[in-house]
Amino acid sequence: MSVQEIAINKHAILPPIISSYDKDFLERMQRYIIIETERVGCTDEGPADEYFIIYRNVFDKIIEHVTAYKTILTSIKQEYDSFIETIKKGQRNAFYLHGKLKVLAAEPTTLVYHRKRVVQLEAKIRVIETNSSKIQMKLKKLRQVRKKCVVKEVKYLTSTINPSRPIPGMTLEESVNLDSLNEYLDHLEGKYEEIKHHAMVKYIPHLKKSDLDEEKMRALQRRDIAEALNNELRFRFNELFVNGDYESAAVFAVNSPRGILRNMGTMKKFKDVGKIKGKTLPLLLFFEALFSTSRAAKKSINANLTLEGIICGLSEKRLDLVIHWVTQQRITFSEKAGDVICQYGEQNPYSKSKCLALAQIIYNECGLHKKAVLCLCKQGQIYGAMEYIQQFKDFSYDDLMDIIITCPHVELVNCLTNEWMGKPPFLSFCLIVLHFFFIGMKKDGLNLLQELDKNGKEATEKLMTTDPFCSLEQWQELADVCIQNGFCKLSNDIISILRSQEGVSEIPPDGEVNIMEHVFW
Repeated sequence: MSVQEIAINKHAILPPIISSYDKDFLERMQRYIIIETERVGCTDEGPADEYFIIYRNVFDKIIEHVTAYKTILTSIKQEYDSFIETIKKGQRNAFYLHGKLKVLAAEPTTLVYHRKRVVQLEAKIRVIETNSSKIQMKLKKLRQVRKKCVVKEVKYLTSTINPSRPIPGMTLEESVNLDSLNEYLDHLEGKYEEIKHHAMVKYIPHLKKSDLDEEKMRALQRRDIAEALNNELRFRFNELFVNGDYESAAVFAVNSPRGILRNMGTMKKFKDVGKIKGKTLPLLLFFEALFSTSRAAKKSINANLTLEGIICGLSEKRLDLVIHWVTQQRITFSEKAGDVICQYGEQNPYSKSKCLALAQIIYNECGLHKKAVLCLCKQGQIYGAMEYIQQFKDFSYDDLMDIIITCPHVELVNCLTNEWMGKPPFLSFCLIVLHFFFIGMKKDGLNLLQELDKNGKEATEKLMTTDPFCSLEQWQELADVCIQNGFCKLSNDIISILRSQEGVSEIPPDGEVNIMEHVFW
């Protein structure tokens, strides 16, 4: 090693001497970089634009600080800025060319759809022409038959009507007016029915008068016997009730002849007693006896009385009794009864599934199909709900939308917006998501978008091509919603599919068009 190299190495061992002014400046620059990167959320690898801006500002401040090297550092910075701008421009060109490539790749698919549409329209035209020729033949035959009937009617009128003889009760002008004649005919028919009714009601043969008098006397005797029996039954019932034998009183009341004591008045007497410590609630004893004998009595129980019984059983935590009454059909079903049971299930999550099953039975028997489907959905029986909807076929679009809003289950939405057992969808996925965002159900809308994004572009295209409800503008609106909520890939897929479909049919001026209308022609 030469003396010169030894001198250089010795000189390199000593650290450079930094002034306090430069040291403070370097520390400020370091703090600035740390604070700004944390503020914009930059990591070591990006995002590039924010990272680049921060270090460009630091570079400018260094240039201003080091005046001796300002010229060369400024030149270096300009070269770096020019290089970075060239890279950005290349990225923009690449993005534009990528989009253009997608459009070019979709053109063959558009041409196939266009040709398919031409074939379908030609077939439809042939069907319309065939039907038109058949209708023309039927119209021709009907005109011939009608002409013959008119000729026969004219012959009949000319042979039977005597114009010189006026119709009684009508002027000459009224007798030749068709509306006046029809009105007069209705008047005569009403008068005939009135006379016929009077003949049957007001006038009877003299021989039947004695029979009617005897029947009246027998009816009065039956009324007196019934009143006496009623008073006797009430006295026996009140005796049991006053003595505190509520169970015997309940059994006696429900087994009273002709159901004299099976009414709201008797129920209120038991209700007024209230609770007795250590004993079963007297009102519950009454309802147990009432519903246990309802089928044997072969008389339907009042709906209001049934509702009171259900409320009483649930208030006493006797869901088992209510289950028995419903499944054995010992009560009168009503919408209010189903609502009360559903409300009890919401307040008691442990019994919610049982309550929903009971309410479903009641709603089904009452013909309240929408509420029955909701019960199935809340139990998680989505396929059972779809079979129910398919079975009754009287669900409107609004009914199904109400069900979705009340129970926004992803699986239910998928079933209703896709083909089911070879039949077209019941609802539109696009309209459901847009409606969720419109009414403030953003979380449920995001769940649906996330599920669609996870299934991939093929699932999105299938959903769009089988949707008989949505227009191009509504799918474009959904794409905008996707961008606003971070689903950029899904938005690009929707726009790409829309571009591939734009050649299928011409968009009318009002803009309302179904992108796959030709599928259902």
